[in-house]
Amino acid sequence: MNLRPKLRSPPLTALSIPSPPTSPLPYSSKSVLTKMPRKSLLRPTLVLAFLSLFALYSFLFYNPPNYNTNTSINLDNRSFRSVDDNKKVKIYMYDLPRRFTYGVIESYAEARGGETVGSDALLKYPGNQHSAEWYLFSDLNRPGDQRIDSALTRVMDPEEADLFYVPFFSSLSLVANPIRSATVNVSPNRTVYNDEQTQEALMEWLEEQVYWKRNNGWDHVFICQDPNALYKIIDRVKNGVLLVSDFGRLGANQASLVKDVILPYSHRINSYKGEIGLENRKSLLFFMGNRYRKEGGKIRDMLFQVLENEQEVIIKHGAQSRESRRMASQGMHTSKFCLHPAGDTPSACRLFDAIVSLCVPVIVSDYIELPFEDVIDYRKIAIFLDTYTAVKPGSLVKLLRKVTPERILEFQKELKKVKRYFEYEEANGTVKEIWRQVSLKLPLIKLMSNRDKRIVLRDLTQPDCSCLCSNQSGVHTTL
Repeated sequence: MNLRPKLRSPPLTALSIPSPPTSPLPYSSKSVLTKMPRKSLLRPTLVLAFLSLFALYSFLFYNPPNYNTNTSINLDNRSFRSVDDNKKVKIYMYDLPRRFTYGVIESYAEARGGETVGSDALLKYPGNQHSAEWYLFSDLNRPGDQRIDSALTRVMDPEEADLFYVPFFSSLSLVANPIRSATVNVSPNRTVYNDEQTQEALMEWLEEQVYWKRNNGWDHVFICQDPNALYKIIDRVKNGVLLVSDFGRLGANQASLVKDVILPYSHRINSYKGEIGLENRKSLLFFMGNRYRKEGGKIRDMLFQVLENEQEVIIKHGAQSRESRRMASQGMHTSKFCLHPAGDTPSACRLFDAIVSLCVPVIVSDYIELPFEDVIDYRKIAIFLDTYTAVKPGSLVKLLRKVTPERILEFQKELKKVKRYFEYEEANGTVKEIWRQVSLKLPLIKLMSNRDKRIVLRDLTQPDCSCLCSNQSGVHTTL
């Protein structure tokens, strides 16, 4: 879907509004009045009498409105409680066949030597950076009285629904089988899990549902947080709201900021529990991760080359493991700045690790998209450097050394304010904000659903309406 708005003229300002004409009005027969009429006292007297009567009436008969005492507005933490749940956006979660939810968790465990458990309640979703699909699924399964502050309310009757959530664990499905089925020898008693087949089966099931057919999928919500999740069927579900980490591997006709929602990765290190300050942050800059990546992630090797011999800079090559996470936690909690270069795609979990560590992110990723930008001004919590500036020998470190301690403390204060948006397990955290973002898509969904039903099918070489797609303009250095 392409929805790029037309360019509009900038709003008029006091400087751009033309001065009124000084020439006589068209209907004026004379430009100069030779005689001023005598002012009458009748009009001011009548106006004063009217205002006096109005004030007396207001005092005697006006009753102030009776505001419902159940309404609460807390401007300090921006928590708003709706008085009427009927005004919330209603979402229906499909009761998918087990193979698309708990079956994926089971297959993941079995492929790694896990034992079969007797109850789905005993299955544990593996901790990884794409855990959002589990948190959203679990949230919608909670009792309604535990979700009173959510922008969405779950309904059990699909006829009442505004939106339909498809809770397929697409990111876990992608990695459920660690070895491609064509190259692995397995017992004849066990079928090797196949993600592509599972995606096709999901699509077959979905296309039989009356509510999918009704609006051609526009009112359906899919989570595909891993950049490769749902790759087999993405063109068949692209009408829906896609919950993604970035647009690195999605085409302009598949995803956009207008239609879809950017999610944060689930952070993989422990949150920093201390207060703001620089006493325990002795290192200037920290990074730990894979040095060699594909595509846009090639910037990492270049950054290693210019940073690995700098004083007060800790930059290490390392893959995901329990020990590397422990070392990363220690490094981020004791550094002033944390480097976030692009990976295989523009975004990576280290950005969100840095945020919950109160370590000021230094983002070197020219095409990154960021979650929740309508409520978070990332210039207040992070430093952005374009690739050209960052890879100049000595340039990045020189810029960071110029940042005053007072400015770093300001960054930390802002990081602490917004940290909850990146905590999936917090009641007032990530999940709640994701649902708010999804609820804001409803007017567009209704527009596109109605438009889709009346529009004539046309064979066009290009999309007939443009969209506000992923960031293709690069970034400005913010120091």
